[in-house]
Amino acid sequence: MSILQLPHTAFSRWVDRSVTLIGRWTSYLWIILLGVIVTNVLMRYVLDQGRIEFEELQWHLYSAGFLLGLSYAQQANAHVRVDLLYERLSLRHQAWIELYGIVLLLLPFILLILIYSVPFVMASYAISERSQAPGGLGLRWLAKSLLPLGFSLLLLTTLARLSRIWVYLFPKYGGYTDAS
Repeated sequence: MSILQLPHTAFSRWVDRSVTLIGRWTSYLWIILLGVIVTNVLMRYVLDQGRIEFEELQWHLYSAGFLLGLSYAQQANAHVRVDLLYERLSLRHQAWIELYGIVLLLLPFILLILIYSVPFVMASYAISERSQAPGGLGLRWLAKSLLPLGFSLLLLTTLARLSRIWVYLFPKYGGYTDAS
């Protein structure tokens, strides 16, 4: 279903603008990650010096890019899906499938991740967790905090998408603002 065919709500406009901005800034992490990878490879194979900090920084940057990019993929409707039958359905049928998919599958999954990730981060923060590797990075809780942050953004994006589907399916009850 093309996200452009769904009507907007004030909430979806705000979330879409915010997530697009975050997604654009997050895209620069991939350039930084590429630089860290190249530097690490050069140091290892040219200078014969492996650095655990670079290895761990790669994982932290990759995690940040992935977790912060989830919401952008949802907002842009650019996530992976199998559209063998779905693309042949009418927009209304697609909206119903999307509604049930969000309410029965995606929202419970996001809420489960949020419920369990917050104590996970808090425990890491409480013990000032750091890498167990000699020379590894500290502030492990900071990297772990990307989990609830990323899924909170995904929750906002999913609720914005749900609001758009809702006003499409139920225009009388939805706070409809325009048809584009």
